[in-house]
Amino acid sequence: MESKILLENIEAKKQAIGLIHKVYLAQIKTVRKYTACTKTKSEVRGGGRKPWRQKGTGQARAGSSRSPLWVGGGVSFGPKPRVVNKKINKKERRLAILSALYLKKDQLKLIEENEIRNFSSIKTKDAVSFLNTLKVKNDNKILIVLTKPNKSLLLATRNLKNIEVTLGNCLNLKQLLHSTQIIMSNASLELINLTYGKS
Repeated sequence: MESKILLENIEAKKQAIGLIHKVYLAQIKTVRKYTACTKTKSEVRGGGRKPWRQKGTGQARAGSSRSPLWVGGGVSFGPKPRVVNKKINKKERRLAILSALYLKKDQLKLIEENEIRNFSSIKTKDAVSFLNTLKVKNDNKILIVLTKPNKSLLLATRNLKNIEVTLGNCLNLKQLLHSTQIIMSNASLELINLTYGKS
């Protein structure tokens, strides 16, 4: 019986990781900008005049000096700017975020809501000392999840490249996966459940 439960748990974990992988790839593909651009034969300047007459020269037929076969000509099937928008179902995205948060439960640190709410300094050194009081290493990639925007905390941490501040209802899968330590309150956890849960 125990081995059956263990196998079911492993299978569920595999499915969760597969879903997270699918949603993450779709997200980074959608964010990427495809701006590479080449000119076709019709877009390259010049080449309007026929280089030589059709017959009698011994040369191959040529209609334009901007042919893709010529140096300085256009490019055949070259890249063009395009928008790639890979669709992911809302339920899949929500489940991926919840699954990622669950798999990161060992790196989750719950604190009191008042500790975040009462932070009013806009100095970086105060943000560092705040993290030290929470016994969090500054060299870790830290994600702080709030229930409401806190401008002071945002200004105090923006000089620290390894710290990100976000709201519970604006969670990003990439932020979750890249963070090594997640700091939030019980109220933030409830907001996440309310936003991304079944309700």
